[in-house]
Amino acid sequence: KLGPEEITRDIPNVGDDAIKDLDENGIIRIGAEVGPNDILVGKITPKGEKELTPEERLLRAIFGEKSRDVKDTSLRMPHGERGKVVDVKVFTREENSDLSAGVDMMVRVSVAQRRKLTAGDKMAGRHGNKGVVSKVVPVEDMPFLEDGTPVDIILNPLGVPGRMNIGQVLEVHLGWAAKRLGYRAITPVFDGASEYEIEAELARAWVVDQAWRESAAAAWEWIKEQEYDPESIQDDDEVRRLYLEQWLGEREYDPYDLNDVDYARQSTAAEWLRDRGYDPDAIFYPEDVDPRVREDYDKAAINACLRLWIESHGQGGRIAEARLMEVAQEITNTTGQPMPTLGKQVLRDGKTGIPYDQPVTVGVMTILKLHHLVEDKVHARSTGPYSLVTQQPLGGKAQFGGQRFGEMEVWALEAYGAAYTLQEMLTVKSDDVQGRVNTYESIVKGEPIEEPSIPASFRVLVKELQSLGLAVEAVSEGGDVVRFGKDEEKQHPPRMDTGLLGISEKFIGKR
Repeated sequence: KLGPEEITRDIPNVGDDAIKDLDENGIIRIGAEVGPNDILVGKITPKGEKELTPEERLLRAIFGEKSRDVKDTSLRMPHGERGKVVDVKVFTREENSDLSAGVDMMVRVSVAQRRKLTAGDKMAGRHGNKGVVSKVVPVEDMPFLEDGTPVDIILNPLGVPGRMNIGQVLEVHLGWAAKRLGYRAITPVFDGASEYEIEAELARAWVVDQAWRESAAAAWEWIKEQEYDPESIQDDDEVRRLYLEQWLGEREYDPYDLNDVDYARQSTAAEWLRDRGYDPDAIFYPEDVDPRVREDYDKAAINACLRLWIESHGQGGRIAEARLMEVAQEITNTTGQPMPTLGKQVLRDGKTGIPYDQPVTVGVMTILKLHHLVEDKVHARSTGPYSLVTQQPLGGKAQFGGQRFGEMEVWALEAYGAAYTLQEMLTVKSDDVQGRVNTYESIVKGEPIEEPSIPASFRVLVKELQSLGLAVEAVSEGGDVVRFGKDEEKQHPPRMDTGLLGISEKFIGKR
């Protein structure tokens, strides 16, 4: 109505420091660091031209035309927000005909900020298994595996049975096997890997890991016989690489291919199995295998894994295939070591180093950070806006609202017998308009707090009942009828008989 708004760098009553990152059009540059209340897009809106007083007309006649009468309506960063400008998009009517009516230009500024994960932030897996971070501890305090690898996240197992989202357990096991075997697993919802197939993959993963560990031990024995300087070797990986180049090189493997760790692990496992009398080609199936034949490979992998694991615990000999699981379970019960096909491992306390009482499921899982961060949700208020109808505080951080003291919280105070606290919550801290003013005043003056009066919500209830045609009256202990609405007796401040109005009413009388 008062003229078009304008996006500009020329903003009234703003210092040079506030517009230092704006370009010539008044739009912030990409890469600028911005904080609370910083200008992102400079915009001015014309004010209404009001009737000039004689004094203003005289001054304008003497000093000439005054500056344009505009107000600052710039786009600014919200309170408490900060970040870096990562993108600026300008939409004009010439290029975007679908802009709203009356809009000539629209500017969209994207501000990004990095937030470290903290207690209270929300995370979720891919199976509806959401939750908030309860504690963040140093990596040295996290539980760790037998080889010293710390776990990243600990999930409560009680989140699985009630919700029955077993997919997360299968994902953990398959993720572990896929990571150890060096491939990416794709499992469609209704055509995914079965429990038996995942068990077989865990068996193969254990075989590869065991072969890789034993190859490191063999490598150190081998290096002692060579003329290598021990100080020139950094770690297990280097000595293992030198050993594998010699050991697998003799078996017609290309030493250059062994630089690929996944290929080296698979090759080591294959030769390790051959040395122990197993056929690796019957355990590790090719990529183009017929699904109907894969079950034979899986069965061979599980049997070989269990036999090798039982042998590693000192129980060799010929064990019938039907008794493999039974013997493995006996070893688990005796030693506390979980059989490898279950996907559980011995986990140690990060602070004491003592193993936990039971083996723990450890695996690899996709966890997402959700856009529900505690930093955005934390909120506090002493006094603030109230609802016009109920006179109760508004709700929500956006409205600078209060915390809802709901039905169940009232029950809690009733159960504790906290009568005075409950009375405060339902009156002066809520919708007793006169009471909260008097209470605030009493606290400031250090005087005793007065008795609360009738809450506004009770008046609303009475009015709603009266609108239904019900004659509702509130009667006090003394028998006085409390009136609401037009008949309500309101206390007015005493009128002081001073000034012309007071004198006129005194002599002429009220009309």
